[in-house]
Amino acid sequence: MSAAVLGVILVQIDLIQTSMSVNEERFDKNVQEALVKVSDRLEAYEYAEYLNSLNGFAMAYQERQTAKSNSNKYRVNVPNEEQFTSTIEQVYAHIMIEYPGIKVLFDENKIMRSLEERIKASNLDLAIHQEFEKRGINPRNSKFTFHYGIWSNEKNGMIIEDGHYVYDDFGTKGPAPAYNTSSLYNPDYSVAVFQHSKMPPGELRVYFPNRTNIILSSLWKSAAGTALFAMIILSCFAYTLMVIFQQKKLSEMKTDFINNMTHEFKTPIATISLASDSIVSPMILGNPDKVQRFANIIKQENKRMNSQVEKVLQMALIDKRDFSLKFTEINLHEVIQAAVENITLRVEKREGMVKPSLLAKRSIIEGDLTHVANVINNLLDNAEKYSPDKPEISISTRDVSNGVEVTVQDNGIGISKEARKQIFDKFCRVPTGNLHDVKGFGLGLSYVKAMMTAHKGSVEVKSEPGKGSSFILTFPYQVEA
Repeated sequence: MSAAVLGVILVQIDLIQTSMSVNEERFDKNVQEALVKVSDRLEAYEYAEYLNSLNGFAMAYQERQTAKSNSNKYRVNVPNEEQFTSTIEQVYAHIMIEYPGIKVLFDENKIMRSLEERIKASNLDLAIHQEFEKRGINPRNSKFTFHYGIWSNEKNGMIIEDGHYVYDDFGTKGPAPAYNTSSLYNPDYSVAVFQHSKMPPGELRVYFPNRTNIILSSLWKSAAGTALFAMIILSCFAYTLMVIFQQKKLSEMKTDFINNMTHEFKTPIATISLASDSIVSPMILGNPDKVQRFANIIKQENKRMNSQVEKVLQMALIDKRDFSLKFTEINLHEVIQAAVENITLRVEKREGMVKPSLLAKRSIIEGDLTHVANVINNLLDNAEKYSPDKPEISISTRDVSNGVEVTVQDNGIGISKEARKQIFDKFCRVPTGNLHDVKGFGLGLSYVKAMMTAHKGSVEVKSEPGKGSSFILTFPYQVEA
């Protein structure tokens, strides 16, 4: 799937690059065609100017040809605006064929005149703007800003720059224009002027400072669309991967939960089975004390199994939010002291100790006695289970703003940074390496988190591997609705 997504993105990138190349070629072709047309128009302007300077010769020739053909095909006028056609060139061609002497005079006239005399800056400016606009390059749009000029081979420099003569009537180079035209010395586009001459006297040059932006501007919609759809595809791909990993993790957690539950139920079931077999034994039936002993074992193990089942059912109710709390005033110190008494026996058997430090001056809070007691018992139980041979557990209270803070600290195996992110998730258990001697379903801390939220309190953990853990509970004095 990742290869397919990468392939789609690469194909889209290739399409954008292809579109960019096509747009660049089209733009270059339009500009080059416009320059060629401008160069032709400059020649035509020169033809028209020369013919109209022959004291009415061109007009008389036109009238004579009109009388012959009863047509206005060879009308000669100096072109204006957008009504420019090739009629001047046609007239010129006919005149030069019928009157070779005129051609000789015209060619001599061209040789005698300098390039700046042959080109009118106003005609050049009009022609280049018209030809560009015909091809969709609108000079009035700032995006299509360009600089143009005429390069003279004789002077080895620019003679016209952006519609202004560079040299005055005496051939002296004038002051530099306010705009930067240095790029005309290394232009994007150029075409020879008067290219029908044996040796063209110069070049028409154009430079687009925003050429790259012009080419890219027509692609931004397709590029934006490509980027958008690529992001959607990547987002879907990432979401799919996230769901897969979450499902995999959930499956592993459920498998671990089933394994733990099987282990937790297997021991009391085996014990009950052995006790039942012993009771029915003829040797035991005649001894009331032993019968009572095995009956008590069965009762205790049954109670233990019932307690485990209640935990699972309780978490199911919490998940559905199908539970209600009975809020009453409870003394938090009394709850803690009762929990300490319950855990002390187990801790002392392992040569450990539980040290209470109840410093809060106001220990009365509003809460559900059963659930608050379960929260404290769960944390003390975890502190004992995840501590080494000699557990050292401390539980303390102190006054905080609008409530009481309870801290349960141990010298156990600690919790890694990654494990702390998931410590309050259902079925999550702190990794203990290859050891599986810590019993439980992984529901205790999830239950603690749910109950603290229901009591409008908070729970946080501070821990480092090998340095023990501290669970900090904050109970408000009053539970606001």
